[in-house]
Amino acid sequence: MAPKPKEKAKASAVATPAIAIEDLFTSLNRHVQRSEYEQAVKVSDQILAAAPGDEDAIRCKVVALVKADSIEEALVAIKDCSKRGSVDLSFFKAYCLYRQNKLEEALESLKGKEGSTESMLLESQILYRLGKMGASVDIYQKLPKSTIDSLEINLVAGLVSAGRSSEVQGTLDSLRVKANSSFELAYNTACSLIEREKYKDAEQLIGQETLMEENLADDDVEIELAPIAVQIAYVQQILGNTQEAVASYTDLVKRNLADESSLAVAVNNLIALKGPKDVSDGLRKLDKLIEKSDGPEKFQLARGLDLKLSQKQREAIYTNRVLLLLHSNKMDQARELVSALPGMFSGSLMPVLLQAAVHVRENKAAKAEEILGQYADKFPDRSKVILLARAQVSAAAGHPQIAADSLAKIPDIQHKPATVATIVSLKERAGDTDGADAVFDSAIKWWPNAMTEDNKLNTIMQEAAAFKLRHGRKEEAAHLYEQLVKSHGSIEALVGLIQTAAHGDIEKAEAYEKQLKPLPGLKAIDVDSLEKTSGAKHAEKGPNAGVTETYEAKSKDKAKKKRKRKPKYPKGFDPTNPGPPPDPERWLPKRERSSYRPKRKDKRAAQVRGSQGAVAKEAASNSDTKSNQPANPKGGSQNASTVQSKASSKSSRKKSRK
Repeated sequence: MAPKPKEKAKASAVATPAIAIEDLFTSLNRHVQRSEYEQAVKVSDQILAAAPGDEDAIRCKVVALVKADSIEEALVAIKDCSKRGSVDLSFFKAYCLYRQNKLEEALESLKGKEGSTESMLLESQILYRLGKMGASVDIYQKLPKSTIDSLEINLVAGLVSAGRSSEVQGTLDSLRVKANSSFELAYNTACSLIEREKYKDAEQLIGQETLMEENLADDDVEIELAPIAVQIAYVQQILGNTQEAVASYTDLVKRNLADESSLAVAVNNLIALKGPKDVSDGLRKLDKLIEKSDGPEKFQLARGLDLKLSQKQREAIYTNRVLLLLHSNKMDQARELVSALPGMFSGSLMPVLLQAAVHVRENKAAKAEEILGQYADKFPDRSKVILLARAQVSAAAGHPQIAADSLAKIPDIQHKPATVATIVSLKERAGDTDGADAVFDSAIKWWPNAMTEDNKLNTIMQEAAAFKLRHGRKEEAAHLYEQLVKSHGSIEALVGLIQTAAHGDIEKAEAYEKQLKPLPGLKAIDVDSLEKTSGAKHAEKGPNAGVTETYEAKSKDKAKKKRKRKPKYPKGFDPTNPGPPPDPERWLPKRERSSYRPKRKDKRAAQVRGSQGAVAKEAASNSDTKSNQPANPKGGSQNASTVQSKASSKSSRKKSRK
């Protein structure tokens, strides 16, 4: 902001000539006009040294520090000024805190300043960054339209983020603004059309021609179109066109021409599409986006992405990293990151779900059930997803009673047929038959008063009657079947009623049996003779009998007409003179065949040449030595064991071939 020209010096600067302060303000104004913010800060300090507490000099210094991205120094200057109490700089303090992403503190600093236009704009931006889209849009709609430039851009962005894309066109009409009046507005409007699944309209609304009118270079055009390309790839991903989406994301990442936020979204969505197929590559890419911080939050996004991405986008990046760490079994890193998420996303369910996932991965299902149960009890209004997750964890861990109790605490789906069937099955697995019966009774009482077009009372009663009959509660089952017969005339219910009544009241069962319509083709059948036969036979030939006989006759003729193929013999084989049959033992090892005869040992090899007396003396000495030495296995026995082992190995190979 340009300072106001000073005509007279302040009373506190009597010792300094008035012309000096006027020259300083002139110099300050010149630096501000030239965007020389560092020089403006120095001149502001000179003015404050001559005239301490000058309001214009203080404001110029704070604004110059903000413009120079010296946010921390600006907060120090605001803090020093607030101690003196001369100037109210709460709005600038809130903006600096907003720039540091300290959103809750920024909102607190804005209290009492909600009436001014600049405060309302800043508050709406803070709420948008916090993910409170509805409140942000409400403030935008209260702002005076004529005094704010480009208000429609942020307003449309807020409507799309708040899930109110259907209101975008009406808002533009009320503001008398065309969607293609600027690139940013065209992009936001295209996003609203994508949310409404009007993909062709979104494609026609914005394209390369919009940017060509601004005389941008080709690379600049691609950079500006990167958000559109990411959004189109996301649409392909949602529609199930996985290959096209992967190709689009991969091309954006490889070319590296997109802005930081679009590139981060493309990387995250590409990792989500691939899943656990390439965990190491996904972790390597996410490591470039997430880094540790020295501040109160242990982690932060790199390259200032915390300020460029929405809370939902940032949460998705952290969530995917945790899941990849779990897939790669890096539990220490996963625990460290999960412990930091509750402070970063305090109002979200995802940190609690990820904590439970880590405990499940560590085979601590009971701990996961405890965490999810505590959160559900603390925040019952947003516990639906938590209770569903708890039910899944408990069912997988073999705790059916806890899973059934978790599902029973969700009022939106408690009495739906699928939920009732699941709860009953879980309670049956847990051995709680009475509890399962109570679930059916509760659903039967709820559905007559349900304000829904698709009433499922008939289905619930049918399943409840079958359950009661299966567990021996015949009277209750008969009562339900009877109600179904009277109210809906259900054939299945009538059959069930006959089966139930047949256990105790034969006359009643026969009376209901008369209400069944006779089946065609079952006349004059003697039941007693039918039970004596081996199978059912036609009592009389119907119109289809001839067809059956004709088909059988044709099939027999076809069987007769089948020609026999000549067998194929080996080359050179004469079937008229086959010769002797092959040896049936030809596949056995030689040692195991019946014709095997071991070779005799050559006794001549053991003869000793020499004089007869020498042989006798040597034999006597050998006999004395053998009596004094322990027995050792001989070489012949060792060779025999080796051969036996070889034979066994051959036998095992033969069996494996079979």
